[in-house]
Amino acid sequence: MEVLGFVGIFRTMRYQYTQKRTFSEVSRNGVLPVLIVGAGPVGLVLSILLTKLGVKCAVLEKSKTFSKHPQAHFINNRSMEVFRKLDGLAEEIQKSQPPVDLWRKFIYCTSLFGSVLGSVDHMQPQDFEQVVSPISVAHFSQYKLTALLLKQLENLSFHVHKWEGEEGLNHGHLRERQILMGHECVSMDATDNCINVTASFLKEGKYRERNIQCRILVGADGAGSTVRKLAGITMKGEEDMQKLVSIHFLSKELGHYLLNERPGMLFFIFNTEAIGVLIAHDLNQGEFVLQTPFYPPQQSPQDFSHEVCEKLIFKLVGRELLDIDVIDIKPWVMHAEVAEKYVACDHRIILAGDAAHRFPPAGGFGMNTGIQDAHNLAWKLASFLKGIAPSSILHTYDEERRPIAIFNTELSIQNFRAAMAVPAALGLNPTVANSVHQAITNGIGSILPSGLQRAVLDGIFTIGRAQLSEYLLNEKNPIGSLRLAKLRRIFEEGKSLQLQFPAEDLGFRYLKGALVPDSDSAQDALEAPTGRRRDYIPTGAPGSRLPHMNVRLRLSNLTSEEIWSTLDLVSGDKIEFLLIIAPLKESYQLAHAALKVADEFKVSAKVCVMWPSNTHTGAEMSCAAAGGALIPYESYVDVVEIEMEVVKKSSKSWWDICKMTDKGAILVRPDDHIAWRAAKTGIVGDPILEMQRVFSAILGL
Repeated sequence: MEVLGFVGIFRTMRYQYTQKRTFSEVSRNGVLPVLIVGAGPVGLVLSILLTKLGVKCAVLEKSKTFSKHPQAHFINNRSMEVFRKLDGLAEEIQKSQPPVDLWRKFIYCTSLFGSVLGSVDHMQPQDFEQVVSPISVAHFSQYKLTALLLKQLENLSFHVHKWEGEEGLNHGHLRERQILMGHECVSMDATDNCINVTASFLKEGKYRERNIQCRILVGADGAGSTVRKLAGITMKGEEDMQKLVSIHFLSKELGHYLLNERPGMLFFIFNTEAIGVLIAHDLNQGEFVLQTPFYPPQQSPQDFSHEVCEKLIFKLVGRELLDIDVIDIKPWVMHAEVAEKYVACDHRIILAGDAAHRFPPAGGFGMNTGIQDAHNLAWKLASFLKGIAPSSILHTYDEERRPIAIFNTELSIQNFRAAMAVPAALGLNPTVANSVHQAITNGIGSILPSGLQRAVLDGIFTIGRAQLSEYLLNEKNPIGSLRLAKLRRIFEEGKSLQLQFPAEDLGFRYLKGALVPDSDSAQDALEAPTGRRRDYIPTGAPGSRLPHMNVRLRLSNLTSEEIWSTLDLVSGDKIEFLLIIAPLKESYQLAHAALKVADEFKVSAKVCVMWPSNTHTGAEMSCAAAGGALIPYESYVDVVEIEMEVVKKSSKSWWDICKMTDKGAILVRPDDHIAWRAAKTGIVGDPILEMQRVFSAILGL
């Protein structure tokens, strides 16, 4: 829900140091303010956020149709919080996803109908209590998310144009709110005034070109980003970690069996005939994706025909399926890399999502990090294009998001290694398999004919999988007993592949950028990743996401009290800063200063007065707030803390949660991150001068 619907009228104005007309308001000259390349979740989310902020944009997508391959499927807490601001998107996901009991576990087995080696439940009681976040994680296939995002864009008057081209697009300039399918960015050239983009498309059997001019070009075009390559931006990290084939198939027979007998999200299957990971995207619909490695040049994607894939699936299932339907087969390569920079060409070419970072899928950080890239970038693009801030504010996107991607890369690598600990405990060391492959490909085996190389590789892998025979892998066999005991310890100690990382999901923090760091916040910096699940610890430190707390909203034009998350107090429809204070005289003086300075800087601001939970009456509140403390300003809201039943025995006030006193104050950015705080004793000196310093630092003025 949006608080602003109840809190009067707030204006979004622009800083006067720029041109009189803002880039977002003008496209008559044919220059589009923002062109987004890539219509995946990141590009679509960014287009929604920009449109809601009043920035005109359009999208190019090289594919002719939207993929039905499930791909990413885990949506973490922070992404779901972003989706709460997108007109009911989070609620739609929650309503449409499978029940949590059908996907909370990872199951390790010899086959889907065979012995279970162990299971790990990745949902803990606190994950449902909404203490640290107003919403839980979700399991929802990427193509379904894409469909919901397109529905949102339709509601914002976006139009999807088919790849063959339409008459209205044949001539003239690209208008805003268009998604052009089958259009591939093939070149770009920067001039003093704009970026000239050439897009290639097929019409009537011939490739044609369309020229598009834009102020800002955002490359959200995936791991093989054309925009990144054309901009000459290199990737740094570990490439080509593993090659895999992703097999998308349907079987309601299998879905019905697993739903009733052993529901889970991921199934790690190890037997003498095959090894693979099965992702249960939807047990009710019987929709699955099987991931299995392959080793070129001895093996190639062409080896995985529909018939071969069916046989592989049957080996891992443990029996044949009468209704199996292999939909799609896609090879892909696992990388762990981050772009050397996110912003290029004088802040006019920007990377987001997989174009900027490529992670192992362990932990599901790829799409989620990309969505949070878009959330960070949108308000900064809007601030620049509306004349509120100079183009240098876009550099803070690189300063803030790139370190997060580097951190998440390391975390994903650690989680991937944790996944490899399970086969290693069973006698299948993945490093040995890779070493054998390298020896055959580049070592002494390279002198053998290719057919013989493949036979040798297959033979060695068959010998390796013999470690998984029932004769060896049982409690009566001394070796098998030791291996199974080691496997149990891995599960019990949380050393296997993890699904949730609350500390990293909600606790990631920007150390420099569009914020004012303070000396008290160094101790709150997130520790290096461990690969284990760690609890999120709220903080009010600059750069952190605003902590969640349920509050009771008190407004004079409401007959009843509304309950909100503190995150709901931050607008999703305008560039607006939120100042949170306690109902104290000095804090009201600071609020006056903040609102006055915000007017000077032509940026919208709102004050939230946080009343303690023992405030019982509206009259008590109106004496201090509505009774004159913030007159003549109307851009404020009074809220009262709500103690949650699950934490009452260790109840903390808002200021305790933020590790501050009520003499402090918190200034929140439009992306829910804390830009500045007066931590303990409030402001020393002139609050006007301090607020001028703060807004100048945040906006880069």
